[in-house]
Amino acid sequence: MNPILDISKLSGGYLPGKPIIRNLDIRVGEGEMVGLIGLNGAGKSTTIKHILGLLKPQEGSVRIGNKTLEEDPLGYRASYSFVPESPELYDELTIEEHLELTAMAYGVSDAEYQARSQRLMDEFQMQAKRTSFPSQLSKGMKQKVMIMNAFLVKPSLYVIDEPFLGLDPLAMRSLLDMMDEFRKEGASFLICSHILATIEKYCDRFVVLHHGEILAQGTLLELRQQTGLPEATLDELFYHLIRGNPA
Repeated sequence: MNPILDISKLSGGYLPGKPIIRNLDIRVGEGEMVGLIGLNGAGKSTTIKHILGLLKPQEGSVRIGNKTLEEDPLGYRASYSFVPESPELYDELTIEEHLELTAMAYGVSDAEYQARSQRLMDEFQMQAKRTSFPSQLSKGMKQKVMIMNAFLVKPSLYVIDEPFLGLDPLAMRSLLDMMDEFRKEGASFLICSHILATIEKYCDRFVVLHHGEILAQGTLLELRQQTGLPEATLDELFYHLIRGNPA
């Protein structure tokens, strides 16, 4: 079975001949949740930008649903939703208008939009803010809007960068429950987060990036076997791996 996300021998960066990430092989299967972890500057954001098509690979390829951006630009971009670390909203649009614009861009039918948006508004306690503008929202509320936009369209792949920043405990629980529900329906997730104790409980596998290269990857059990730490938490495994490879 082909993976939903297939990153093969990917090298790339911002300047020709000066790759920030090197020879990455990452695959996310259908219904799988993979955690992408690393220190600041490890190459996580650069990797995400290649997945989103914002950077062109210097070597290797990125496929979503067996499509590259070059082969099928519209199909490729329709295959994923992205939740950035910092909310990016249109100042002149209300929350409801943001959702309507997303539904229109992704071809979500009116009936599907009504059902999905109602559920998302209820789940994230945003009904009272439907007609509010971004300037009237807290950072956590803005993050909720980004999350609702992503889950509204139900793509095959979700790329989520630091999803828990700014969220209150109730919203964090709603997000985790929804991710788990959608995963059981076949959606795939690549999650970048520093909150390792949380993603340890939800992710199937982990990819440890360090200085632009994959330092280790596998399930929690496989990482424990690789490090010889059979009882270690993900936090402890990450610390052990990074401390052992400082340069």
